Amino acid sequence: MEKTILIWYNSLSLMLQIQYGSNLISLGLVIVDMQNGFVSKDGSYDKLGMNIENYQQIIPNIKRLISFCRTEKIPIFYTEAIREPSGIDLLLNIHNILPRAREERLQNKKIPICMRDTWDAHIIDDIKPAPEDHVILKRRDSAFQDTELRVWLQSIHVNTLIFCGIDTSICVETSLRDAFNLGYDVILVSDATASGSKKHYETTIERVRDYYGVVIKIDDLKKMIQTLDDLSKDEMQSNEEENESISQFLEKHNLINVRREKK
Repeated sequence: MEKTILIWYNSLSLMLQIQYGSNLISLGLVIVDMQNGFVSKDGSYDKLGMNIENYQQIIPNIKRLISFCRTEKIPIFYTEAIREPSGIDLLLNIHNILPRAREERLQNKKIPICMRDTWDAHIIDDIKPAPEDHVILKRRDSAFQDTELRVWLQSIHVNTLIFCGIDTSICVETSLRDAFNLGYDVILVSDATASGSKKHYETTIERVRDYYGVVIKIDDLKKMIQTLDDLSKDEMQSNEEENESISQFLEKHNLINVRREKK
């Protein structure tokens, strides 16, 4: 069967989309909750004595990931976890059974966490959104729960999401799972996400790799997209070379060869 591969840019969004035969890969980056309250010195978590070191360590890698996505014309979506000053959206208002780790400290008027329209709730300056980026305000773990994210993704035909940010085992994983169950293909960048607990981080990495999608480091993500670029430019001269490259990637990440299964 004749190979049809091309890369084109959506005229409305200038967004990278890769078409391979009848399959279209359209990527988007989701950066979860990299906010002053969680990550910055003198943010609410820091003032409350919580360990933010793991979160701070991934900032350089997220900066690299953002730079790469901008170069590749991959749209970027940031999430901000916020609370209303009134406390109307607190979990305590609706749950009767709630683990202590979920205690929300908005009642502590001296150190409220990520209250809407405050410095604490804003994305850290190191990775500040550009005018062309998109910011999703969320009040629950998932970036999809009662937000505009799905509508925005549908409007520009994104079908594959790259996830990074914090906390790996809570908001990142919940958002990724929701994305998968809504029909998106998902990629978790392992060196651009962090958890307060090493055990929780490792559990999520294993769970995503086994059941949801690709777990990959930034450098390997770049190579993966470069391979798609090579395919689009016919730099791989034969179907044998092309199939071997794809087979190696599928084997490395324990993925089903969906193209074969669909035949």
